[in-house]
Amino acid sequence: MNGLPANGSIRTLTALEMPLLREHLLRLDPPSRRDRFHGATDDSFVDAYAARCLADGTVVIAYVEDGKVLGAAELHQPDTSENGVPEIAFSVERSVRRKGIGSILFRRLIAEAEGRGYQSLRITTGYSNEAMRALAHKFGARLTFRNGESTGFIDLSEQNQAESAKPSRGAFAEAARAGMNFNRAWWKLLWGMSGWGRTA
Repeated sequence: MNGLPANGSIRTLTALEMPLLREHLLRLDPPSRRDRFHGATDDSFVDAYAARCLADGTVVIAYVEDGKVLGAAELHQPDTSENGVPEIAFSVERSVRRKGIGSILFRRLIAEAEGRGYQSLRITTGYSNEAMRALAHKFGARLTFRNGESTGFIDLSEQNQAESAKPSRGAFAEAARAGMNFNRAWWKLLWGMSGWGRTA
């Protein structure tokens, strides 16, 4: 399933909606929370993390369903990273997995990063988080394993090249129109040569 559920939507959280991120992270089941934060964490850690995201201007693109954030893609500002490269993080609650939500969030986050002029993104995930590692590979991340976690970078210039190589919907539509016009002209010429449609 690649489409969103009818009662769900993807949007960027406002500052007033950031408590929804905290509630989402607190709802993660223990294995998902360990994968998200690369180790065991208690509720106080999650509280402090969510407060920090609000304070430092982290951009959160969320999957929202019935007023709850059930999936989140975080874009952390370059000045909060050790090496000055914006860092990204993802979490999707178990109840809505395998519905294409992670891929949609990833694409929206990359578009947001490109709009801000970022050249690359850093992603870190637990080594046991196979779903996130597969998603990162899908979008061109080169991951290395170290100290129990996988870390990698996504080159946004490669993303742009991949997108520009794909025919746009407009190109497909233009080709279809050209084909129809050619067929119409061909049959018109054929009718004219055979005398069809002439009045007596």
